[in-house]
Amino acid sequence: MAAQEDKLKAVISHAKEYGFVFPSSEIYDGLSAAYDYGQLGVELKNNIKNYWWTAMTRMHQNIVGIDASIFMHPTTWKASGHVDAFNDPLIDNKDSKKRYRADVLLEDYMAKSEAKITKEIEKAKNRFGDAFDEEQFRATNPNVLRAQEKIDAVKTRMKVALEESDLEGLKQLIEDCEIADPETGSRNWTDVRQFNLMFKTELGAVSGDAGIIYLRPETAQGIFVNFLNVQKTGRMKLPFGIAQIGKAFRNEIIARQFIFRMREFEQMEMQYFVKPGTEMEWYNYWKNERIKWHNALGLGEGNYKFHDHLKLAHYANAACDIEFNFPMGFKELEGIHSRTDFDLKKHEEFSGKKLRYFDPETNESFVPYVIETSIGLDRMFLAVLSSSFVEEKLEDGSERTVLRIPAALAPVKVAVLPLVKKDGLPEKAKEIVDLLKLDFNLQYDDKDAIGRRYRRQDAIGTPICVTVDNETLEDNCVTIRHRDSMQQERIPIADLHEAVRKVVALNKYF
Repeated sequence: MAAQEDKLKAVISHAKEYGFVFPSSEIYDGLSAAYDYGQLGVELKNNIKNYWWTAMTRMHQNIVGIDASIFMHPTTWKASGHVDAFNDPLIDNKDSKKRYRADVLLEDYMAKSEAKITKEIEKAKNRFGDAFDEEQFRATNPNVLRAQEKIDAVKTRMKVALEESDLEGLKQLIEDCEIADPETGSRNWTDVRQFNLMFKTELGAVSGDAGIIYLRPETAQGIFVNFLNVQKTGRMKLPFGIAQIGKAFRNEIIARQFIFRMREFEQMEMQYFVKPGTEMEWYNYWKNERIKWHNALGLGEGNYKFHDHLKLAHYANAACDIEFNFPMGFKELEGIHSRTDFDLKKHEEFSGKKLRYFDPETNESFVPYVIETSIGLDRMFLAVLSSSFVEEKLEDGSERTVLRIPAALAPVKVAVLPLVKKDGLPEKAKEIVDLLKLDFNLQYDDKDAIGRRYRRQDAIGTPICVTVDNETLEDNCVTIRHRDSMQQERIPIADLHEAVRKVVALNKYF
């Protein structure tokens, strides 16, 4: 756990030092759980968006995108259930005055038992080597069985309490597990209460209840209310999808885990409309598609796992998360849900407008079912940044910090470096900058020794450095240095554009 905390602190420090993420309003001592993306952060963020958007809309001819307004008619949120049911079970510690989500405290408690199981398995693997049978070990080892029994018991009680909104039962479970405040160790808890997560504001000059409007807590409803607009104008046939990237706002209880959980965040969501009765087929299809999308980046297949929901949302008949191994452990990165026809039917009911699909082949009119894929852009940013962050010792005994960001996502694709600031090398280097800058985000750097400049580019994840030396003026060739291997090769300037494109192209992920 300490090593994980140290890793997160190192990532946060690196992100600020190199212009990825800054605390919001820092000159005024900051604002809790709000962050600004710096000059490199915004480039990485845009590249992640582009990877997702390309995968959804360009690679699927039956998926299109929209950009819906953040402000929506307030009845939207009554229809969707957010006004009445968008709550988190919260508990306060009387001594520390800190507020926590009751279910998260219990999940963290179970995670500690899971960590003990993993530790036992790793010890046994080292002891028995190739002869080790993990399945048999899990079924017979008394320490593992005790830990698993404890997890199963807590999981069962928590599931019942959440499904029945039994707040007293949740508090009793926290007390029975002897869960303490993570910061102070105090077990002096208040009762568990429900807390609505939507931000309210007032629209226009009208004050009071008549003018109340909400900042959207999710982007999905903007898709649902535009279902017919898109279907008719795009002449879409089932199955088809509508994708959207946009800001959402939730008055979350902050877990102090950097950009993992914020009150203002960005979502990349796709709602896939299907014929009723086919939803489980498509649910499984999108589970497979989405994990393929993640694994293609090469961040490590062992860093992902599926987690089925203990408690289904009021709109779902199946739901799971893709969890990622963040520095804080495995946490939700993306949700995949079978939302049934709940949303469209509710908007029909509250608006009085028909939101149906007419199938010309069967002459039927019906409300489609929906499969949702929803990924947090900020969480994806943290997943890429934290898994790419490496501090390594080199063969010559020196050390370097490098971001092994997938090349297509790297904020800066190429750095152009004249070996010295004289002899016409800067002028030649700037010719190369002009050759590449339209197609690749790049940096020109002529300050300090070449080794230091390489280290600076390693630290921001630049895949390729191009060095211009005196020989370049004679043979029109440059030296390319690759970030991960640090290997160098000499190529003609005429081949440089294609050499860079091959390394940073998005098509290798599809």
